[in-house]
Amino acid sequence: MTTLDRPPGTPAVPTLDTSPVLPRSRFLFPIVVAAAVFQAVLQTVIVPLLPELPHFTGAGRTAVSWLVTVTLLVGAVVTPIFGRLADMFGKKKMLLVAFSMMTLGSMLCALSSDIAVLIFARALQGAGSAVIPIGISMLRDELPRNKVNGAVAMMSSTLGVGTALGIPFSAMIAQYSNWHVLFWVTTAIGLSVTLAAVLFIRESEPNPSGRFDGIGAAGLSAAMIALLVPITQGSSWGWTSGAVISMLAASAVLFTLWVIQQRRNVNPLVDVRALVKRAVLIPHLAALLVGFAFFGNTLITTQLLQGMKGPGAGYGLSIIAAALCQIPASIAMVLFSPVAVRITDRFGSRTAMLTGAVFLAGGYGIHAVAGKPLWGVVAALGITAVGTAIVYSTLSLLILVAVPRQRLAAANGVNSLLRTSGSTICSATVATILAAFVISGSEHSTSWTGFSVAYLVCAGCAVVVFAVSILLPQGRTPKHIDLPDLVRRP
Repeated sequence: MTTLDRPPGTPAVPTLDTSPVLPRSRFLFPIVVAAAVFQAVLQTVIVPLLPELPHFTGAGRTAVSWLVTVTLLVGAVVTPIFGRLADMFGKKKMLLVAFSMMTLGSMLCALSSDIAVLIFARALQGAGSAVIPIGISMLRDELPRNKVNGAVAMMSSTLGVGTALGIPFSAMIAQYSNWHVLFWVTTAIGLSVTLAAVLFIRESEPNPSGRFDGIGAAGLSAAMIALLVPITQGSSWGWTSGAVISMLAASAVLFTLWVIQQRRNVNPLVDVRALVKRAVLIPHLAALLVGFAFFGNTLITTQLLQGMKGPGAGYGLSIIAAALCQIPASIAMVLFSPVAVRITDRFGSRTAMLTGAVFLAGGYGIHAVAGKPLWGVVAALGITAVGTAIVYSTLSLLILVAVPRQRLAAANGVNSLLRTSGSTICSATVATILAAFVISGSEHSTSWTGFSVAYLVCAGCAVVVFAVSILLPQGRTPKHIDLPDLVRRP
């Protein structure tokens, strides 16, 4: 008997759903957090090795610099693509693809000293950039409603944790053992994370509606390559060289054509119409700026701490001592990510963003003071890390409630792309600034003024984040995020 056949006044009998209820993945949170830290470690472990890699590989410094560039470049390209594929075909599938590429890249680095193989391996490791946006989307799908915000905030802090741990981890292994051992260790970590994901994470409900936008993926990849390659190589090629100018011009044309193609596509790779909405545009703009500022906190300070005392700026610390100085910043990011959730719940996301921007600007203000004692550097690192943790966590919460669930991984992919792009731009900008303030008569000694200018540029990014955050609505992020049905329908 249907509802329409039922006699008037007869109460409806609830229909029992006999479909099997799938258990939640109890280990999802620790697995994706461990994987996110692993990804951040992979991005930074190569940094302490850079001065010695020309000797280890027999390659020139320009070729060796691609071991950093190619990882950032591939990460920027694949993150939104993997995010869209995860939304369409299953988040676990794409997470395993990313894990497998990261692990294979580590194994190749462990087995070879050939620069071509190493560059290819580092490109594979760049796929790990997709782990955080896919992981955040999975947390929304799987966790109890009252735990989603805190888990997402902690996931956002893993980038800082992994970055702070990667450098001392790499430095200690490289100093006391063969550098290949470093990548055997990361290979073992990658295999462990992959196996844990296979055994303990269930597949999400895919949303296979529509087709994958292959043309859009190719167009975005070409535009990003044309943008990031000249930015990363501008210092060595020359910022006014024909190669740099022509590639930047090509990037502008490609991005214009890509936006037109995305607007006309029924199933776009990126919903560019949603990008212009205030609730989405401001978090994306802030991600670019904070990505710049966050990387500057590590990049500039590492060079300052290791700089030799003398005519230029520096504290004369060893690689390991300089890396250990940054561990308090890593701890600060872990401790203050949940604080972002509390601020958002009580006062709203705008207040959280403004608070984080103030900490960022304050930390860089201390950084910019020339000749301060070492404890002042450590304090500035910690204050800046607090601001980064609050802003990063709030950005993820803003995206969480501003984007439909079926597009969440793709939207987080775009946000991560912008963070990575900000870090890439920061690397090129800092290198240019510090090179401009090298003291005459010395080979690589940069003046205190050079470091202060670099820090003030990062402070300027924080000021812009504060300004755009004022435009955010003052509404609070919901404590309870709507979850999809946990019952698989026939």
